[in-house]
Amino acid sequence: MNLPNKITLTRILLIPVFAAVFFIEAIPQNYFIACLIFIVAACTDFLDGHIARKYGLVTNLGKFLDPIADKVLVSTAFILLLTRPQSLQVLWQGEWVMIYAGVCVAVILARELIVSGFRMVAASAGLVLAADMVGKVKTTFQDISIAALLAGAGFFGLTAAERVFNGIGIAALGIAAVLTVWSGISYIVRNREVLKEKKEQ
Repeated sequence: MNLPNKITLTRILLIPVFAAVFFIEAIPQNYFIACLIFIVAACTDFLDGHIARKYGLVTNLGKFLDPIADKVLVSTAFILLLTRPQSLQVLWQGEWVMIYAGVCVAVILARELIVSGFRMVAASAGLVLAADMVGKVKTTFQDISIAALLAGAGFFGLTAAERVFNGIGIAALGIAAVLTVWSGISYIVRNREVLKEKKEQ
């Protein structure tokens, strides 16, 4: 197993650690520590790809593990946040915050499932579909949203700082959801030939 794949595997192994720290309230500043773990894990997504491309270490295992690790990390973080309403209702309170967050997360997860299925169809036809810039930007906003919401859920008891982080996280979540829909539609339209039936000779 080469270095990029080891880094990707490390990201996968950090996911249960992240989840455990998030839920164990006996750990002082558990949300903030979970935030740091998430940031480290998210950074490995850039690092493994950069090393693989720079040194020609791209492998089929890496192509399989990398997108899975990224999606599982982000999906896990969003779902865990939804289980703790107090982590979302810092700057604003009310049922609307949970509805807003729930809809955004549902849209993000639905897009990832649809695009993953689309890529499977493309792969079965021998096509490799590259990610576009909008997709990379939406991933960045997803990461910003999660990190900010985690920091806002517990930042050393500094209420003002927590409210600022929470506001950034809520706003970034909405932007991420919009970019997710945009990138998903754009991705499928740009590669719509994948869905065309081949004419029999």
